[in-house]
Amino acid sequence: MSFFTRIGVWPWIQNRIVDPVMQVIRRGAEPKQLAFSAALGVTLGIFPICGTTVILCGVAIAMLGSRCNAVTVMVLNFAVTPVELSLIVPFLRFGEVITGSGHFPLTADAFKKVITGQASKDVMLSIVHAMLGWLISAPIVLAALYMVFIPFFKFLVDKFGGVPSSPRTPIKLV
Repeated sequence: MSFFTRIGVWPWIQNRIVDPVMQVIRRGAEPKQLAFSAALGVTLGIFPICGTTVILCGVAIAMLGSRCNAVTVMVLNFAVTPVELSLIVPFLRFGEVITGSGHFPLTADAFKKVITGQASKDVMLSIVHAMLGWLISAPIVLAALYMVFIPFFKFLVDKFGGVPSSPRTPIKLV
């Protein structure tokens, strides 16, 4: 038995990520829609301001409607939370490079000011730099992930997918 199985990581991943996506696939979702939804969930999920990704995904789902799969967007958004946390500093540095400003010192004091709500102008500017870094990267990330996810979801839909219900074919209730 592996370490991750003993502490319950694999069952948790199975229940919270794999099973919901497989249910969507079994219900007959389209591979391109799933690929777009997964890419959108990851792209919005790595937005560098913690706690706002659920709102961003909700707005995107509301705006896109049936062009994306809400379950896939939200599950992937949830799954990439550790990646989001690890990309905050790279987005900050990328935004600083784009604007040509100096590096913001990442110190415990600056972090404490952000947490306590006493953020200075420099801290607020660093948040804007991180958002700018994400904004420039997001279209590239979305397009790259979409291209990577298309064959992945085609394989999964071919292997595990059900027959999609057609609006022209009535569903027979027994």
